[in-house]
Amino acid sequence: MEGFIQLWQSTGLSNFQIGQVLMMGVGFLLIFLAIRKGFEPLLLLPIGFGAVLSNIPVAGIAEEGGLLSYLYYGIKTGIFPLLIFMGVGAMTDFGPMLANPKTLLLGAAAQFGIFGTLFGALALNLVPGLTFSFKDAAAIAIIGGADGPTAIYVASKLAPELLGAIAVAAYSYMALVPLIQPPIMRALTTSEERLIEMAQLRIVSRKEKIIFPVVLLILTAMLLPSAAPLIGMFCLGNLMRECGVVERLSKTAQNELINIVTIFLGLSVGSKLSAAQFLRPETLGILVLGAIAFSFGTASGVLMAKMMNKFSENKVNPLIGAAGVSAVPMSARVANKVGQESNPYNFLLMHAMGPNVAGVIGSAVAAGVLLALVQ
Repeated sequence: MEGFIQLWQSTGLSNFQIGQVLMMGVGFLLIFLAIRKGFEPLLLLPIGFGAVLSNIPVAGIAEEGGLLSYLYYGIKTGIFPLLIFMGVGAMTDFGPMLANPKTLLLGAAAQFGIFGTLFGALALNLVPGLTFSFKDAAAIAIIGGADGPTAIYVASKLAPELLGAIAVAAYSYMALVPLIQPPIMRALTTSEERLIEMAQLRIVSRKEKIIFPVVLLILTAMLLPSAAPLIGMFCLGNLMRECGVVERLSKTAQNELINIVTIFLGLSVGSKLSAAQFLRPETLGILVLGAIAFSFGTASGVLMAKMMNKFSENKVNPLIGAAGVSAVPMSARVANKVGQESNPYNFLLMHAMGPNVAGVIGSAVAAGVLLALVQ
């Protein structure tokens, strides 16, 4: 009888707590959204599975000495986000941005969502039960850049206890770009503005594409060293792509390496979706602030484009301003789709890729500013 009791006490059924059941449900929901709805499947699938694994009682897979605890070391040290940034750099074409440099302003404007949310997070301290330090607020604010790796990198440095909620919020809103952005874009533009056609972009030379990441890295080193890890790995990946002499390395960074790291990163984030860490009032605050940050970033880009048109003869379609968030290339595709609803012959995709790529740089710079403020 005693042996039977010991056996029963070692089973999951006898050790499950309601919080663990709820968080396993969250994990299965993320898996469902990835498979059935196609929402950011490359990350939501491993994150969801990691959440299920980390909430299995007794198994200890996310506890000290477990597999997920070792994988999390890659996030704790910042290795995984930085390697993903290198892969993103290897997949990025700066051509559209270099062909129309003023789109840099649109990418910069979209980052206002980050700094607006910083103050919003601090304001939530007025709500009973919510307590966010400046570091917490800075980590939450970065969600507004719609850049998952950057959000994870900043959260791991400033608020590791909030990493799971921040990562889920960041990738969830990235996946919901086609639903969140169009209503904002239509509300802030007139039908005449959406009809604006833009001239074909000039061809950017290979030399320009090689020089740009080098110049970007030098400027970062001189002006904002705290952003150098993110910008540096991004520039390395892009230089490998454009130089033409390390094609094997470029393809590895774009494919095998980024795929492997994505699996590890997703599982590591999922390991932080335990009931004890996720089921708190702060989580709801993070999800609400994330939605506000992303919406505000989208609106800021559109409004900047409208303002630019008041001082420029060469008009830009304000819809491409929404692509200033760094959800590459999804937000650029959304801008193109909304534009074609008004004019089927208006092709904005390549124009929108300019602010889209600028948004990646902008979010990394914003992350550097936030890190510099709290150090």
